[in-house]
Amino acid sequence: MRSLARRVLAAAALVWLVLSLTFFLVRAAPGDPAALLVPPTATAADAARLRATLGLDAPIAVQYARWARAVLRGDLGESYSLHRPVTSVLADALPVTLFLGLTSLALTFVTGVAVGTLQATRRGRPADAALTVATTAVYAAPSYWLALALVALFTSGAARWGFPAALRLPAFGVRDPAAVGTGGVAALADVARHAVLPVLVLTAVGAAGIARYARSSVADLLDHDFVRTARAKGLAPPRVYGRHVLANALPPLVVLLALALPGVVAGSVFVESVFAWPGMGRALLAAIAARDYPVVMGATALYATLVIAANLAADLALPLLDPRRRT
Repeated sequence: MRSLARRVLAAAALVWLVLSLTFFLVRAAPGDPAALLVPPTATAADAARLRATLGLDAPIAVQYARWARAVLRGDLGESYSLHRPVTSVLADALPVTLFLGLTSLALTFVTGVAVGTLQATRRGRPADAALTVATTAVYAAPSYWLALALVALFTSGAARWGFPAALRLPAFGVRDPAAVGTGGVAALADVARHAVLPVLVLTAVGAAGIARYARSSVADLLDHDFVRTARAKGLAPPRVYGRHVLANALPPLVVLLALALPGVVAGSVFVESVFAWPGMGRALLAAIAARDYPVVMGATALYATLVIAANLAADLALPLLDPRRRT
C-alpha cells in the first residue's frame, strides 16, 4: 500500500507540475486576451478595464495563487470567449475525444501487434521488408499531413478515379447536416462513416509504432528454447504464437500502449481540427488562438490527468500480466 500511495502521490505531483508549467508558458506567449475580446472600436481604457475584470492586471505570482486556490476547490473558472464554465465546455467536447481516442487506441493495439507478429514470422522476406518500409513511413508522417492526404484521396480523388460509393467517405463533421434529424441505426451508421477517416489516421500512426516494437519482441521470443520445444512437440502454430509467444510479449506491449496514449492525444488535436470534430483538441486550439486561458488550463489538466493515469495504470497492471515482476 505504501508503494501504491507513493506512486499516486508522484503522479499527482507530476500533473501539478505540468499544469504549473502550462500556466506560466501560456501567459508568456505573445497576445493579450483583453485586446482580442474587446470590439474594434474599443479604446485602450476599455481594454484595461476588461483586463482588470479578468484579473490579468495582477502580478503573475498573484494570478498563479488565485488559479491554484480555485483549482484546489475544483473550480476551473469561466471561459473568456464563450462566457461558459470551463467544466461545461469540456463536458461537451470530452465524449467526442473519448470516442475517437478509445476506438483508435484499441485498433492501434490490435493492428500493431498483428502486423508486428506477421513481420516477425516472416523475417528477412519481402513481406517483412515491405511492411517495415510502410510502418516507418507512416510513423514518421505528421498526423495532420496524413489527415489532409486521406481527405484528398477519399473526396476529390474518389470522384476522379471512380471509387465505389462505399469508399467515398465524408471528410468533415460528425453528422451529415441533411441527416441530423434521423435517429436509430441510420444515425449510428452516419456517425460511423464520418468517423472512418479520423480514426484511421490516429490508428495508423499508433499502430505503426507498436508494430515495430512488436516485431522486435516477437522475433526475439521465436529464438527461445521454449518456443522451439513447443514446435518440436507438434503444437499448431496458432497455439505456439498465442500461448507461448504473445503471452510473453504482452507485458511490455501493454506498457507501450500506455506510452502511445500521448501520441493519440497529440494527434487528436490536429485530427479534430482537420476533420472538424468538436472534441477536446479542437476546443484547445480555439482556446489557444483566443488566448482563453481558463479553457487552455482546463483542457491541459484533463489531458495530463488522462495520460499520467494511463501510465500509472499500466505500471500497476504489469505485475498482474508478468508474474516475474511480482514481489
